[in-house]
Amino acid sequence: MLASGDSNWGITGVTQRSDTVARQLAPQDGLFTVTERGSGAAPLRVVSSIVEAISGRDNPAAVVDRIAADATKVVTLTVTEKGYRIDPRTGSLNMGDDQVQADLAGRAPQTAIGQIARGLQQRARAGAGPVTVVSCDNLPGNGDLTRNLVRAFAAALAAGEAEPLLAWLDANVTFPNTMVDRMVPVTTAGDLDAVERELGLRDEAAVVAEPFMQWVIEDNFAGDRPRWEDAGALFSSDVAAWEAAKLRLLNASHSMLAYLGLAAGKATISDAVGEDAFLTACRRMMAEDALPTISLPGGLDGQKYCAQVLSRFANPALGHTTAKVGSDGSQKIGLRLLSTVRGNLDAGREPRWAALAVAAWMRHVAATPAAELNDPLAEELHAALPAARDADAVVPALLGCRSIFDAELAADTRFAGLLTHWYRIIDTHGLDGLRKEINHG
Repeated sequence: MLASGDSNWGITGVTQRSDTVARQLAPQDGLFTVTERGSGAAPLRVVSSIVEAISGRDNPAAVVDRIAADATKVVTLTVTEKGYRIDPRTGSLNMGDDQVQADLAGRAPQTAIGQIARGLQQRARAGAGPVTVVSCDNLPGNGDLTRNLVRAFAAALAAGEAEPLLAWLDANVTFPNTMVDRMVPVTTAGDLDAVERELGLRDEAAVVAEPFMQWVIEDNFAGDRPRWEDAGALFSSDVAAWEAAKLRLLNASHSMLAYLGLAAGKATISDAVGEDAFLTACRRMMAEDALPTISLPGGLDGQKYCAQVLSRFANPALGHTTAKVGSDGSQKIGLRLLSTVRGNLDAGREPRWAALAVAAWMRHVAATPAAELNDPLAEELHAALPAARDADAVVPALLGCRSIFDAELAADTRFAGLLTHWYRIIDTHGLDGLRKEINHG
């Protein structure tokens, strides 16, 4: 709005699992600050585009009403990978999920896909205009995926509901693919105090972020939209290439640093990337494993992008913890690492460095008590683990988890051998052993 001069837009913010942000924003009339930290940081900024904040958990009917309102033109969502409730075996909506079934049965919907589908259904019945649903999560083809999940929900309704809703979706709703890139760590009490000193006011909803930001959007909108390009967004017909670069280069390296850092007692990502051996492993994974498996979008220099990624990770002001980045690993490693593993194996190459990251994740799973493992599949993973926690026992056990590893990949002896090799080094030789093996390799 500041860049274009068009002030006719506003945002209704919806929280999902927790009402914390809604409670923070409500007394502040939706106002909050963004503080950048690191080289090139901009001055503190007050954001005024949020006009309403709703707890979707406590007031789901209001969420449905807002989606259905004729004034609503765009619905965006950032709910993390697990928020989509995907069945890992089918890639579609998990119909075995109790919450999905409850939403289908007619309760006021609690899941993100249920709220969107029910909101669109109410919109169709009210005769409201077309609308665009924009996913902003780290998932390949996130718009296509969201469309398929919403359609799966609609198709599972009774025939009298399903058929008219599916037809209306086809005619009135689009789901553009996007890629969003900005590191935004959890705000700490110290961050709130620092903002208060600079602003002179207490902001309980303050956000801290790195200076870098990037948003690539497929230009596929059903109706009006804000002029995001005036503020730096890039509209592209090749979002998939940008997604692949981010997932297999940036996100994969983020996960590698998290799990290696956790194994070595490093509290933050900047601490982990400050370990020369881990920095080397990231560089080699990107250059030798990842880059050969992707086609970069036009205008993106692969070597410069990789160097920029590592420079961003080294920003100590963000305090991005290895524990946070390493959470929900079962939902992330397939997209970030296993695609690279498969690409190399199919080409007859050894995915040495990507396998190191996966082995470090396996070691993290095996070394963390089930009650403390921050992962939606924690119980399933620990049920698969044998009593012995050495490499020869753990690697085949976790490779047997079909929610993560398909049968073909699990049966590949080259991959299993690499995992066993790296797991054994992490488990028995620790940081010194890792340093030697990485530097030797």
